[in-house]
This record gives sequence, structure tokens and C-alpha cells, in this order.
Amino acid sequence: MKVLVVGSTGFIGSHIMDYLCRHTKNDINIIATTRNIEKAKKMSWFNDKKVNIIEFDISKTNSNVYDRLKRPDMMIHLAWDGLPDYKNINHIERNFYENYFFIRDMILGGLKDLTITGTCFEYGIKNGPLSEDMETYPITPYAVAKDSLRRFLQELQKINNFDLKWLRLFYVYGNGQSPKSLLSQLDTAIQNNEKVFNMSGGEQLRDYLPVEKLSEYIVKISFQNKITGIINCCSGKPISIRNLVENYIKEKDADIKLNFGYYPYPDHEPMAFWGDDSKLKIINDLLL
Repeated sequence: MKVLVVGSTGFIGSHIMDYLCRHTKNDINIIATTRNIEKAKKMSWFNDKKVNIIEFDISKTNSNVYDRLKRPDMMIHLAWDGLPDYKNINHIERNFYENYFFIRDMILGGLKDLTITGTCFEYGIKNGPLSEDMETYPITPYAVAKDSLRRFLQELQKINNFDLKWLRLFYVYGNGQSPKSLLSQLDTAIQNNEKVFNMSGGEQLRDYLPVEKLSEYIVKISFQNKITGIINCCSGKPISIRNLVENYIKEKDADIKLNFGYYPYPDHEPMAFWGDDSKLKIINDLLL
């Protein structure tokens, strides 16, 4: 079986590649695309015998793209530019179109199995547990672009036979995350021996998942077809930002004071939301 990973050197992609190399059988051929081969050379999986690396950019005009990417049996699509700037209009004007036409060409070429990452921000300003059957009300360019891409792919399914697994990611943390993320900034402050860390009031409830566990979920979802469509990738357990940060400081045994209320709460997020992980649990049970 040939598995294509698009976005293999990104934050999540690099962890998925590690998981695939460690936990799949030797007859699995992993095809990894990257725009920067030098970055790929620094990855732990670069010399793995299962991996076939292709330098590739979806924003360029590509003819016979399915053939060029070795005619994979399934694709895990993770590529998306411009994060974590969720309000940049380029998500709609550029990213949406580039990703849709690339995926469309892969489908028209013969791809039958697609796993792709969406976002919990598709749900919009809703508090409480969020389930996959809820209507979406995206309010940022990033969320609008992702939600539109899902809708376009569902329309494409009506005239082309392929399996679509649309994974709505909640909050992910771990090694390699954006330096602008909360825990990355906290890590930097701790490493610099800063005495105070400025943050919001910290009362928001969020759904956090370590990137290693997310990678396991994504691979497991990709390798099954009993549960398809929209699937929340989440812990299903809300935690306040304050508790998350305080627990992290305790784990690091760091001496730093938290300055709550320094930043306002984000205007593009509800105060309290988390994912309903019912579908995820069914998939885990299927694979036990």
C-alpha cells in the first residue's frame, strides 16, 4: 500500500511520519512531499527505508500530479500556509483555491481515499461540547476557507467515488509547535529565566491534545473506512487555560509568576468549548 503524506515536515506532519515509520508494516510505502528538501533531511525519518521523499509544491502548476506523486492508495493532507494568523485573507484568496485544485486533480487522477485536516474554528462562536452534526458558522478567513474546502470536497464526492475523512482538530501542543503558541511562549519565558509571564485571564475552557496522541489518531482514522465524513480530533475533556499553564509550570518545576488579565480574550473564540469525541472512541474500539 502507498500512503502519501502532504505536509510531511510541518508540526503535525513530522510527528505523523514518525508514527507511520514506527507503527506500520514493512509493506507500507510512505510517500512524503516537502517544499524544502533541506528541512526534510533534518527529520528523524528521512533515511527510513519505508519513505520515498518527493520535493513538491502544491501552489505550482502540476500536470499529471497523481502520477507524479506515485499513484498513492491513500493521502493524508496536512499542508496549509499562514498559520497561526487566522485572520489573514490569504486563507480564502490563495490557500483555499490552491488546496482544492490540488486535491481535485488527485481525485480525478485516481485517488480513492483522502484524510484531511480541518479545524474546530469551523463551528464558530459556540459554547459547550461541539459535535460533528452541528451547523458550521466560521467567522475568520482561516475557518471560512477550511469550511469551504470541506463543502467543495463533499460536492466533488457526488460525481467522483472516493472516501473522505475530514478531521476537525482542536488545540494541539508539543515539540515543534509554532513559537507564537501559548506553551511555546511560556517555554521561552522559562528558558530566559523571566520572572513574569503575561497572559489572558485564563478562564477559557479549551480542548487540548498532545501532538503524539493526535498523530496516532490521524493514522488510525486514515487506515479505516468504517467511519468517514467529519470526525473531531480532540480529548473530549475541557481544561481551563489557567490550569493548563499552571500544570505545565509544575511539570517543568519552573519559578515564574503568571500575570493574569494582561491580554484580552480573543474575539474569534468562544469562552468555553471542547470536542465531542464519540466518533473517535468508536474508531479506537474498531481497531483494538
